Amino acid sequence: MIVNETDPSRRYLPLVQQKMQTGGIAPSNTSFADTVREFVGEVNNMQIDATEQTEKLIRGEPVDIHDVMITAQKARTSFQLLMELRNKGLDLYREVMRMQV
Repeated sequence: MIVNETDPSRRYLPLVQQKMQTGGIAPSNTSFADTVREFVGEVNNMQIDATEQTEKLIRGEPVDIHDVMITAQKARTSFQLLMELRNKGLDLYREVMRMQV
C-alpha cells in the first residue's frame, strides 16, 4: 500500500482513494453490462483487424509479417480471455442456482 505522507488526514488511505478525493480519478458510473459490452466490442475489433491483416498478406499487399502475427496473437489472446470470463460467469451462475434458500 502506498501512502501519502504529506497530508496527515489521508495518511492511511490507499493511493487510489487519495486520488479520488483530490479529483485525480473520477469514479466510474458505467454499469457492468456496459463494461462487458465494451470489452466484447474491443475483442471483435481485434478479430476484424487480424482478419484484415491476414487477407492483406494473402493478397500480396505490402505488410510486415510480424505485424500480421502480432495482430493475430493479440486477437487470439483477447478472445481466450473473453471465453475464460464467460466460463467463469457461467460457473458462478450455476453455483448460485445450486444454493439452498
